[in-house]
Amino acid sequence: MEIKFGTDGWRGVIAREFTFDNLSLVAQATMDWMTREGLAEKGLIIGYDRRFLSAEFARRVAEIAAGNDIKVLLSDDVSPTPAISFAVKEQGAGAGIIITASHNPPIYNGFKIKESFGGSARPETTKLLEEIVAHNSKEGNLIRSCGFDDAIKKGKIERFDVSEGYLRQLGRMVNIEAIRQTAIPAVADPMFGAGTGCFKRLLGIDEIHNQINPSFGGRPPEPIGENLQELCELLASGRYRAGLALDGDADRIGAVDERGEFFSSHAIFTLLLKHLVERKGLSGGVAKTVSSTVMIDLLTRKYSLPLYETPIGFKHICELMLDREILMGGEESGGLGVTAHIPERDGILMGLLLLETISVTGKGLREQLEEIMDEIGHFFYRRIDLHISNDDKESLLFRLKNEPPAAIAGRSVTGTNFSDGFKFIFDNGDWLLIRPSGTEPVLRLYSEADNPAMVDTLLRGARQIAGA
Repeated sequence: MEIKFGTDGWRGVIAREFTFDNLSLVAQATMDWMTREGLAEKGLIIGYDRRFLSAEFARRVAEIAAGNDIKVLLSDDVSPTPAISFAVKEQGAGAGIIITASHNPPIYNGFKIKESFGGSARPETTKLLEEIVAHNSKEGNLIRSCGFDDAIKKGKIERFDVSEGYLRQLGRMVNIEAIRQTAIPAVADPMFGAGTGCFKRLLGIDEIHNQINPSFGGRPPEPIGENLQELCELLASGRYRAGLALDGDADRIGAVDERGEFFSSHAIFTLLLKHLVERKGLSGGVAKTVSSTVMIDLLTRKYSLPLYETPIGFKHICELMLDREILMGGEESGGLGVTAHIPERDGILMGLLLLETISVTGKGLREQLEEIMDEIGHFFYRRIDLHISNDDKESLLFRLKNEPPAAIAGRSVTGTNFSDGFKFIFDNGDWLLIRPSGTEPVLRLYSEADNPAMVDTLLRGARQIAGA
C-alpha cells in the first residue's frame, strides 16, 4: 500500500493498514533517512502508548533500528509523546519515534517521528520518508533487523525511564510546590491514555479513566466536550474546582471549569498566553493555526507581539518555533506548546500551567476567562465533525475551490483564507471553516462568532453547503 504521513505521523487501522509488515517498511525508511542525514550515530529514542499492540509495534521498530546499527533507548513503560520529544532533545538523539495514534479512535495506531530538536517531523522530512518507502518497496530492498533479545544482549537496545528527566523539566517550567501548597481541588481524566499517573505523581490529585483499556471506554481519546461528560459531572458536583483532560498520548489538553462546563482549547490558549506574558514576564511571537480563536489576535495586539497563522498541524507551528522567536503556539485541537520547553505540544505542561494560574490568582478558569473577555470581547466557538463518503467530500472541495459562496446563512463573505481548508470571514470578524481531516475520513466544520446563536447559524449554513 501507499504510505502517506498526515498532520502528525502515519496512521492507519490496525490489521488493515497498520500492520507489522507496513510498519517495518516505514521503520526501515526511517533508519535509511537517519543514516543519510548523519543522525544514526546519535541514536534513537522509542516510546509507545496504551493502544492495542503498541508495545509490540515499538519492539519491532527497535529491532529494525538495531539491525541498521542504530543504538536504541526504548522506553521501559508506556510514555506520553511530549516525554519522548523532551528525551530526544535532552539525550541529544538523532530522532525519536512513538507508536501512537494520538486522539484517533481505538481501531487506529500510528507512527510519529520526532526530529533531533524535539519536535514533530517537518513536512520536507515526511515527504522524503514517503519517497524512501516507495523506493524500497519498488526495488524490493530488504528490511534489516536484529532479534530483540539478541539486540538487548549486544547493547544495541537499552531500556530506560523516560519519565525521570521529563518530570524534572516540568518542575523547571511550573512552580509545582506553589500549586501543592494551594491545594487546589482538581481531578484529571487521562482518558485511559499514556498520560495516566502524571498529574497524580506530581500533585497527588485524583484521576478517573486511568485503567488500561485499549478501547478507551468505547470512544476516541480526544479531550473535547462530548467525550468529557463524566469529568463535567464531577466538577458540577462541587467536589472539584478544576478538571484536566489529556488525549491518548498526552500531547493535547482539554479542561472543565469550576461550573462543570467544558473549557475549550481556545479558552486555554487565551488564559495561558496572558499568564506567560503578564505573570511570567515572557515575550516573543505567537503562532496559531487557521482554526484558532480570534481572541489570540486581540491579545497579541494588546501585548504588541508578532502573530503568525499557519495551516492546521503542529508541525507548521514547530517550523516557526525553530525559525523565529516564538513564545507560544497552539491549535484548536488542544495542541499547545511553549518554545522554552520544546517546540512541541505538551498537554501535561499546559494542565500544570492552568493550575498555576488558579494558584496565582485565586480565581477559577471561567472567572479568569470572563475577565479577559470583558476587556477584549466575548466569543463563542463550536466544531462539528461530519462523516461523508470520499466521493462526496472530493466533490464538495472541488466546488468550494472553484465556486466559493459569496454568502453563507444570509451573511455576505467579506474575506477568505484557503491556506488549509476553506475559511470564510464575515464583516464583524465572525468566521466559518470547512476542512477535511488530515488523519480521519471526516469533514470538519468550525465556527466562531460573538454569540452562540450565530455560531449555530453558520454551522447550519456549512451543513447545507456540504449537503449533510
